[in-house]
Amino acid sequence: MEKKPGILVHLCCAPDALYVVSLLQESYEVTGFFYNPNIHPEEEYLLRLAETRKVADHLKFRLIEGDYDPESWLRLTEKFKNEPEKGRRCLICFAWRLDRTARKALEENIPLFTTIMSISPWKDAAVLNRIGRMTARKYRLEFLEANFKKKDGFNRSVIMSREFGLYRQNYCGCLYSRRPEKS
Repeated sequence: MEKKPGILVHLCCAPDALYVVSLLQESYEVTGFFYNPNIHPEEEYLLRLAETRKVADHLKFRLIEGDYDPESWLRLTEKFKNEPEKGRRCLICFAWRLDRTARKALEENIPLFTTIMSISPWKDAAVLNRIGRMTARKYRLEFLEANFKKKDGFNRSVIMSREFGLYRQNYCGCLYSRRPEKS
């Protein structure tokens, strides 16, 4: 049997990882990279990481856990805190996380990387793919362009994550996107 090529996949949450990684495993040897210093508060970050660990164990892929450094993320995005969702703050956040993913791919000697973020109906796959291409050129890597919400991907991820009993968040993760608590 021919060995599958390796790919480093940026993971932002377990529900999306469950669907996308299972799809990618058909063609690739997947290594997951959970790097999300944007997630706020820390309890939310730890919950999403724990759920992602469950998915990695279930799907039998190696999971690399990036550093949690929300202070650096806040410094990077603070002047864009009043931007609407999908604004410049999000572009900076995507670029930073994809840059870290590419650097980790280099460290791990994995020439191909991607992100599962394009599965979200709130994320523009064309924007993510453009940032991914630029980042890949910078590090002389390859970026797998995708729009994982195609072919009903998002709905499939919802169904699969419910069947698996995963926690599903109701905001992207950052302090600025968090919905106010209902009293």
